[in-house]
Amino acid sequence: MSKTISGFSKLSKSKKIDWIVDTYFSNKEAAKTVLKQYWNSNEKLQQLHDEFIENTITNYYLPLGVAPNFLINDKTYTIPMAIEESSVVAAASKAAKFWSDRGGFKAEVISTTKIGQVHFIFNGETEKLKSFFNSTKSKLIEDTHAITKNMQARGGGILDIELRDKTNAIEGYYQLHATFETLDAMGANFINSCLEQFAKTLKTEAESKLNNSIEIVMSILSNYVPDCLVKAEVSCPVNALSDDNSITGEDFANKFLQAVNIAEVEPYRAVTHNKGIMNGIDAVVLATGNDFRAVEAGVHAYASRNGVYSSLTHAEVKDGIFKFWIEIPLALGTVGGLTSLHPLVKLSLEMLNKPSAKELMQIVAVAGLAQNFAAIRSLITTGIQQGHMKMHLMNILNQFEATLEEKEQLVEHFKSNTITHSAVIEAIENLRR
Repeated sequence: MSKTISGFSKLSKSKKIDWIVDTYFSNKEAAKTVLKQYWNSNEKLQQLHDEFIENTITNYYLPLGVAPNFLINDKTYTIPMAIEESSVVAAASKAAKFWSDRGGFKAEVISTTKIGQVHFIFNGETEKLKSFFNSTKSKLIEDTHAITKNMQARGGGILDIELRDKTNAIEGYYQLHATFETLDAMGANFINSCLEQFAKTLKTEAESKLNNSIEIVMSILSNYVPDCLVKAEVSCPVNALSDDNSITGEDFANKFLQAVNIAEVEPYRAVTHNKGIMNGIDAVVLATGNDFRAVEAGVHAYASRNGVYSSLTHAEVKDGIFKFWIEIPLALGTVGGLTSLHPLVKLSLEMLNKPSAKELMQIVAVAGLAQNFAAIRSLITTGIQQGHMKMHLMNILNQFEATLEEKEQLVEHFKSNTITHSAVIEAIENLRR
């Protein structure tokens, strides 16, 4: 059977599934059963999910967990986290409890400026273009009034537009570089609508005022938001750092600082270090209906802003006080998009006391910092695998379809034995013999 098809998007969901199953699966009934068993029995809710994207055939579930005991700016939160990786929620919860006994997390939003650009080609004189832009700038803003009036009424809107000369990189290449305040909305649709209107006005005005025409290449927001920044930190006396008799607070602090310093100078380590931070950040971003791909792209670009990829977190000891902090760009929203559509997103936001975008930025940054603290703490003490494999044990048992009785016996067995994939398989086989 051919693996190409015309008009697929016009087929009903059932017909789409029939074609997928007939084309790609040997056990057609088993494949169809798996796809259909993840449909929601509530037809209205299933239709909602079907309409989020195109060519929907089923739902893909991720666990939604919670990490309690987060004390942030003297308010206690239980943070929702949507993620499939073992030990992430447990690690965040453990770090939250550790720091709640030491004053909790402090967080602040530094700035909330977002960016969009109109990219265009102009092969005339730069000075003429600059003069044209200066005389046209007010018109560019004026022509977006229908788009911006509601945002302006709430205190947001267009902050500024600059003409940027990029001809040293590409011949004839210029930008309109615009900055925006989008308040509690992530703002992608708002920004892109403004940019497309800028492009129309720019081209129209250029046709009558410039001898050389302007070629619009594209108009699009940037997910690099180095001026949409949030900072989160924890601190306590060095002697209060360790709750483990095997290591003193001073030794803990010294090893912790060394671990962070290595991530600051060694990109191979920094990538994994920052991936652990994103375990916490992405999980909350996803649970609250935000775009984790945009967040990931912007955060990793920020980690490279000085020319070398480096740690997003930093630590110091000064006058006997240990301090650990993160400063990251986060463009988030609590209105619009999935926030008003997805039932679990609405539930997650309500669990967080219906935060503003600024409050959500703080919560997400704290989740990343907590995750990183927990990871480094494990690395410099027991090692990362002890806790991770303990949480991963159930995944291995489920892979081998262990019964409830077998799970209980094997969980007890591995309380005093090292967990590895091969050791678990051997234990299952021995138990079944």
